[in-house]
Amino acid sequence: MKNKRLLFIDLLRGWALLVMIEVHVFNAFLKPEIKLQSWFGYLNFINGLVAPSFLFISGFAFMIASQRKLEDFRKYGYAFWRQIGRILLIWGVGYSLHIPFLSLHKMQTRVEPEMWRQFFAVDVLQCIAFGLLLMFVLRLLIKSDKIYNLVIVVLGIISAVVAPFIEHIDFSLYMAKPVAAYINSFNGSLFPLFPWLGFMLAGGIASSLYSKAKEGNYEEKYLKQTLYGSLVVLVISYALLYIPAIGDFKPSPVFFLERLAIVLLLMVGLRYYELWRKTEKSFVLDVGRESLLIYWLHLQVIYRKFWDDKSMENIINFSMNVLEAIGSTLLLAFLMVIAAKIWGAFKKRYKKTSQYIVAAVVIGVIGYFFLM
Repeated sequence: MKNKRLLFIDLLRGWALLVMIEVHVFNAFLKPEIKLQSWFGYLNFINGLVAPSFLFISGFAFMIASQRKLEDFRKYGYAFWRQIGRILLIWGVGYSLHIPFLSLHKMQTRVEPEMWRQFFAVDVLQCIAFGLLLMFVLRLLIKSDKIYNLVIVVLGIISAVVAPFIEHIDFSLYMAKPVAAYINSFNGSLFPLFPWLGFMLAGGIASSLYSKAKEGNYEEKYLKQTLYGSLVVLVISYALLYIPAIGDFKPSPVFFLERLAIVLLLMVGLRYYELWRKTEKSFVLDVGRESLLIYWLHLQVIYRKFWDDKSMENIINFSMNVLEAIGSTLLLAFLMVIAAKIWGAFKKRYKKTSQYIVAAVVIGVIGYFFLM
């Protein structure tokens, strides 16, 4: 397991990204009246599993990678700085998706207060970057695996349980708005640390338990226990959400448990699928392995203002019917799969060159921002 990727995690990440494309296409292009139809509520529920899955996978994958490179991390050498660089890249990409103008001059002269609010709002990538940094620093400081896992569990529980009690507090009254945006959704954040960080930390714990099961040759037992345990939690949480005093408590810890149980079921299901099909190659794997590129690229296509200061969202302006939205989703997903395949193959063949290209693009974008 030391040198091999966990394919079921790449599959889960890949499917989460493909569904994410559908989410953004339907949200940006579909006629508003269609969203009022009863079937759309079921689609919304499925779409609502994308973010928990993506966060969970990020925590799961980090725990596996950190275990492999732990000694290198603690030497503060190449692996350490590469991890720091990846975290900063994810953070930078997250904020770049919210930046109103890719120009310092326009930011100084044309940005309104609401635009700044949207820019500082915390989305999935910022939440992931913070979570990675937190897990990384704790992994460096805490040498005992048991204590580290215990701390992760406690922090995950705090993230989910505290959320409803702080949701309606305006923390910008006590700290800078960019910092306050990380705590709750009061200032426009879609995925603040409370409760969303809990999904990422849960992924870390699930990863740690899976690694122990794999090394101890009781993976099948782990999968069955996770399957049955998740089903029990899902049934209980679903029943509890119908109790007004609990269901109206938002963001509810029961909501958190319900989503986490479903994500765990998806993880187990895809592991069984991998074992059944002996999956080695798949377009879903390609997407999963190039998740950051696909996440950034498909949002650029939909929301970046490339055409006469207008984006595709502005041009289409919520005018599509269901079939048109499905067609657009399939087309965009197809293009993203092609991009993932090309970039993945290039990275595999020209590893160093691909790293230089990423560095050049980042430096180029930053330079363009300051010069334009």
